[in-house]
Amino acid sequence: MTDPVLFRGNDSARTDSAMDCFAITKHDSTDFTYMVRGIYVGVTGDVVVVTPSGAAITFKAVPAGAILPVKAKRVNSTSTTATDMVGLY
Repeated sequence: MTDPVLFRGNDSARTDSAMDCFAITKHDSTDFTYMVRGIYVGVTGDVVVVTPSGAAITFKAVPAGAILPVKAKRVNSTSTTATDMVGLY
């Protein structure tokens, strides 16, 4: 997995908008190619993210159009009901 924040001492690297994005495919064991810094949710539902440390956290009833400002390496398929998600990195 590649963490796109290459300049860790650069504060703007942590606060700038995303460099790129991809359609998220939910999966219970396959991590994203890139660590995301946010997740856009297209259709309302629950989102189970896996953090860089490996913790699975459920965001309940995320509304359509919301952006979750969270670093994640995966969105689990099990218990994730939201769809049309986009990973921002």
